[in-house]
This record gives sequence, structure tokens and C-alpha cells, in this order.
Amino acid sequence: MARYTGPKTRIARKFGEAIFGADKVLSKKNYPPGQHGNNRRRKTSEYGVMLAEKQKAKYTYGVLEKQFRNLFEKAASMNGITGEILLQSLECRLDNVVFRLGIAPTRAAARQLVGHKHITVDGKVVNIPSFAVKPGQLIGVRERSKSLEVIANSLAGFNHSKYPWLEWDENSKTGKLLHKPERADIPENIKEHLIVELYSK
Repeated sequence: MARYTGPKTRIARKFGEAIFGADKVLSKKNYPPGQHGNNRRRKTSEYGVMLAEKQKAKYTYGVLEKQFRNLFEKAASMNGITGEILLQSLECRLDNVVFRLGIAPTRAAARQLVGHKHITVDGKVVNIPSFAVKPGQLIGVRERSKSLEVIANSLAGFNHSKYPWLEWDENSKTGKLLHKPERADIPENIKEHLIVELYSK
């Protein structure tokens, strides 16, 4: 399946959450899309609830099924709580780190900046959105890209203290991943234990 490029409000309404950020339509129509969206009373099965949680995580982080499953299998093979490790892996993707640092207004925009070679890791250009950023690595904006309007607008007034696992240097326009985020610090409303249960079936 190719990456979803349709109306984001439709997906947000499907889950009843603004998973792509502030959504004016969602505040007015907080029910599923479609002709009978406001009249549905059908109870979702246990499997359906788990599947929806996985889909929500995939849409939130912009990850396709194969990538998502690979991340899960890697998380499952590591010591620790599988669900938390999975979320930490998603948070440490380069496109997500660029978004969290405020360099881009959305994850989709961050993915585009990475793909178009505007972002560096430890001073070297990296154009792979799924690149796994390691603690201690420096994420920066390429010198010739620092004047880009989308980057300047996104960084203007951005509160970098929201994410304690990241550090930002305004002068050099570089950020550092200090450590992998604790689950309590990750703001996404994702019930990762349901995803683990789904893949464990």
C-alpha cells in the first residue's frame, strides 16, 4: 500500500482525534466520515479496537505497514517493554526528530525536508526519513537551506522545552538527541499495549 495522501481530516475524524495537529473540522464534526458517520452505533470488536490503534500509530508517524512491522519485530527482540520500545523507535526516526525540533511544522513536511536533502546528521546530509537517530547525534539544517521560509516560520516562537529528550541550539540551528524519550514524555495518545496484543495473535 502506498503512503496515504488524501484528506487528513477524514483520517482524524475516523479516530476522533487530531492526530495530524489542530483540526478545525474535527471540532465541528467529531464523528466518523461518510453518509452515516453520525448515526453509527455498531460496537467495534476487540480485534477491531486493536487494529484501529495500530492504524492510528501508523498514520500519526507516517509509517507504512512493512516498516511498522519491522520496527515491532525489532522491538520485540529487545529487552524491555515491547510497546514502549516501539514508540521510542518511532520517535527516533529522523523525520520525527526534525518535526519535534520545530524545524518543520508537520511530520509530512519534515519527511519532505529530509528527502530533499535539507537536513544533516553530524554534519553530513541524510535523505532517509526512517534513519534511526542515536543519542548524542546532532541534527541540523544544511547551510544553504537555513533561509527557507518553511523552516524559518516553523522555528519562529517554537517551544523547545516541550521535549526534554531533545536539546536545541538556536545559534547553530542544530538539535541533539540527548536520550531516548521516556513513555511518559511522549505526548501521542497511543495505547501501545493493544498493538503488541494485535501482533502477538
